[in-house]
Amino acid sequence: MQSKLRKFSFAGTLALVLLLSGCVTVYNPATGKNEALFIDTQTEVSLGQDLDRQMQKELKILKNPEAQDKIEKIGSRVAFASDRRDLAYHFRIVKDPELNAFAIPGGYVYVNSGLMQAANEDELACVLGHEIGHIAARHSVKKLQSALGYQILLSIALGLSNQQNISRATDIIYELISLGYSRQDEFLADKLSARYAKRAGFNPKGMATFLEKLKEEAAGTHYKPVFLSSHPDIEERIRAVENEIALNP
Repeated sequence: MQSKLRKFSFAGTLALVLLLSGCVTVYNPATGKNEALFIDTQTEVSLGQDLDRQMQKELKILKNPEAQDKIEKIGSRVAFASDRRDLAYHFRIVKDPELNAFAIPGGYVYVNSGLMQAANEDELACVLGHEIGHIAARHSVKKLQSALGYQILLSIALGLSNQQNISRATDIIYELISLGYSRQDEFLADKLSARYAKRAGFNPKGMATFLEKLKEEAAGTHYKPVFLSSHPDIEERIRAVENEIALNP
């Protein structure tokens, strides 16, 4: 029994050392904190590519050169003004009338055609800034780290991920998109949206005016956009954005 315990202790210690060897602590300017990351940028991009392929099969991606050119020009400016420039950002327009937008790891941002039509340039820049803010703060990556099982996380940390593990990770990310982020994550993404839009030369008040449009759109209906699901109260978000703009005129 004692021998088995020693063997178990050694195996556990070895696994912990291996896991920690794959962990990197970095300062994240988007959150202003030092963060432990097991999923590096290369792995994040790989996961994003897999999920993007899945998304393009399941969603109706709009093939409109004029609209695509618009979102790429605005999105590129905002991404360049963000706190995370180690990614190549990709912008997709989903053929859907609802005012929705979301992002997945690796620099992929999706915006519904309905939102494209309803938002002016400043508002669109802020929406893109909000989603880029989630990416810069690595919100989905950190939630993915929390949700993955120990063995999967260890294999990712050591670069030993197989297709089954990648599929499990993409399933978790897909579920995260459906459920939305925490209050704290949403407040931060709103704050970053105003910051990035301003740096890029757009009016940061576009975040507040877009939220007003979203509130009107959702009022009196069962429609609840991903942009609002599990989010803080919309009035709280508007006040928080206006406060951020006032503090950083």
